[in-house]
Order: sequence, then C-alpha cells, then structure tokens
Amino acid sequence: MQIRENRRKNDVDSRIDYGIIFSVMMLALIGIMSIYVATVQDSQNPLKNVASQIVWYVIGAVVIAVIMQFDAEQLWQVANYAYYAGLALLFLVLIFYSRSYAANTGAKSWFAIGSFTFQPSEVMKPAFILMLGKVITNHNSEYRSHTIRTDFLLIGKMLLYTLPIMVLLKLQNDFGTILVFVAILGGMILVSGIDWRILLPAFLIVAVVGGTALLFATTDWGRQILGNFGFRSYQFARIDSWLDPSADTSENGYQIWQNMKAIGSGQLFGKGFNVSNVYVPVRESDMIFSVIGENFGFVGSCVLILLYFLLIYQMVQVTFDTKNEFYAYVSTGVIMMILFHVFENIGMSVGLLPLTGIPLPFVSQGGSALLGNMIGIGLIMSMRFHHKSYMFENGTFGQGR
Repeated sequence: MQIRENRRKNDVDSRIDYGIIFSVMMLALIGIMSIYVATVQDSQNPLKNVASQIVWYVIGAVVIAVIMQFDAEQLWQVANYAYYAGLALLFLVLIFYSRSYAANTGAKSWFAIGSFTFQPSEVMKPAFILMLGKVITNHNSEYRSHTIRTDFLLIGKMLLYTLPIMVLLKLQNDFGTILVFVAILGGMILVSGIDWRILLPAFLIVAVVGGTALLFATTDWGRQILGNFGFRSYQFARIDSWLDPSADTSENGYQIWQNMKAIGSGQLFGKGFNVSNVYVPVRESDMIFSVIGENFGFVGSCVLILLYFLLIYQMVQVTFDTKNEFYAYVSTGVIMMILFHVFENIGMSVGLLPLTGIPLPFVSQGGSALLGNMIGIGLIMSMRFHHKSYMFENGTFGQGR
C-alpha cells in the first residue's frame, strides 16, 4: 500500500512543470521587492501594499491549481461560457465603472467596491484565447485543406469574436488593452495555418495603416481627424512624450522622463536595494521597471528579461511536447499575451515605445492583471499535467509500475 501511494505521489509530481513554477516564483519575488521599494518612495504604506499583492499571488496560485484539473475536453466546454461571461463583464463595467478611476485615468474599465478594484478586461484575455483556440480547431477539422476561401472564412470567424471586445474596450477608452488583444489575435492567426499569400499582404496593410496612423497622430490636421473618431488629448500627449521625452518634463512628459532618469541612474550594477533618489509617479504599477533599473542596474534588468525568456521558452516547450492542436493554439495565445506585455512595458520604460499603461507581468502591482496572467499559466500547466497523465494511462509513461 505504501509503495503504491509513493508511486502515485511520484506520478503526480512528474506531471507538474516545476520549471514554470520556479520562473513565476522568481518574478513574484522580484515584484514583491520592487513594490516595496516603489511604495516606500511614494510615502505610502509599503507593508500594506506588499501584503495585498501577496494575497493576490496566493489567489493566483489557487487558480492555477484549479485550472490544472481541467483537461482539454473540459477546457473546450468551458470556452464558450468564459467568453460570454467576459463579454458581459465588459458591458457591465461601462455602467458600473469607478467614477474616481475614470477621472484619474480617463478609462471606464474598473469596478470598485471600497478599496477593492477589478478590471474585467484582464480575465477576458484568457477567455478570448480559449475561444479563439476552439474556433481555429473547429475550422481546421472541418476544412482539412487550406485554400484562399477557407482561410478568409477562418479570419472572418476570428474577427467575429474579436470585434465585440474591441468595441467594448473602445467605449471604455482603454487603447492599451486593445493592443494586447490585437497581439493575441495576430499570434494565433500566424499559427492557424493561414496561407502566406494572405498573411504577407495583411502584414503590409498593417504596416501601411500603422505608418499612416503615426502620421496622423503627429500632425495637427491628422489629430483633428483622429479627434473626430474619439481619440483624446492625453493620448496625443503620450505620443509627444514618446517622440521627444525631454520636450516637456514638467507636465505630460514628466512621468516618462523621470522613469528614464531612474533607469539611467542605475548604470551597470545599480545603487542597491531600496536606494531610490529619483521620484517616479505611480511607480509600483506601470513604471515598476524603473525600480529594477535604478536599484540593480543594467545587470539586474538583464536578469529580469532572461527570466521572462526562460518562462516563454518553457511554455513553448510544453506546446511541442503535448502535440495537441487545441492546446497549441491556446498556448500561443498565452505566450503572445505575456510576451506583448513584457515587450510593451519595458519598451515604454526605456523610451522605445509610447506610454500605454500596460503592466509588467507578475511584477507590477495590480490584482486583476496578475490574476489574468496566472490563469494563462494555469492553462499551460494543465497541458503538461494532463498530457503526462494521458501517457501514463496508455502505458507510455512510467512503464516501471
């Protein structure tokens, strides 16, 4: 009996990807230290902020453990419910949004009950990924051979599930989150098997549209046109701060300018833990990378980036190991979600990209964003867990039992 129990425990342990857990735990540790430093600098209550974030890490860990119990068939069944529940939340937040948050950020994207806040678009991301994974898998099983007609049909199906989210996010005035969903959609289109004769012209169209949008956003006549489509002055101010951070260091460009000064002041090895001489507003959320740059310098920043690359590599490895079409599309969406967050947050922190208000995964303060990322990790962990379980049940795993 004891031998059987030990063997069962070992079987369960072998199905858990401890490499992914290690990467997430290291990022969480960096996040806790960075939030402490950032909130001390702002004369807030650092221990309260750290404790709040730890609670969200614990909730996220429980969510991962629960999602790991869902196999591919169960995730397939959940996809529709999760997607439409997410849409309902995105609609409800337009009615019951936090007035104080909207006044401060310009976006109607937060629920608030007392000190508790929640952004439904963050949990909509994994729900959207599940839904697109189901749509692509269904389509490819129905149309075994790819043709121009069937590929356009697939794109149409994917856009059909994407456009309602885009409309609701536009009504919330949350442009940064729209970019995340676009990145997820683009990544899943790339792996869906669509012909390059469609992808190449589509890429060129996106490049032309992006270049034209930048032209409009940087000219007076263009801004007048964009203003008629709902773009706000603060969004143009972010573009100005991106193109020339030193042009206005007292108002719109103050935050990004201070952020870049903090990162630069860290030099090669940083000033040391909790040594912050440059004030950065709201540092604990979108600008958390400045804490790493100032305290630990270029070397510490590279360690953080390497941790993200390690996490992405481990998730890609899980995808190849499982050899499941639905899982492959879901994992691609999760990888694109996390990768885009990292690319955009660090890019805007060093002045390469415009300021968009996108947090750094597992590091920035914020329960909603952390929960969304933890759900994504749970989906990846589920793939490894149930793939090895399936192999065990079919006698190809643990043959020594």
